[in-house]
Amino acid sequence: MIMKRTNESEIKGKMRRAKGSIKEGAGRLIGDTDLESRGRAERAAGRVQESMGKTRRKAGEAIEKIGKKIKR
Repeated sequence: MIMKRTNESEIKGKMRRAKGSIKEGAGRLIGDTDLESRGRAERAAGRVQESMGKTRRKAGEAIEKIGKKIKR
């Protein structure tokens, strides 16, 4: 059985998304459109980073699965 291992990119992406959401909310709260925009951009970058991490993990799992089938 292959276990899911969250990789560093996924974790950093989630943290970046959270940080962006906080900036976006703070910007909206105080009326700072620049901070709000930067937060939105950081949140989007976090989603991309997290997606890349998931793709990398899934590729690794697929390679591991193929390797196990070859060993049989």
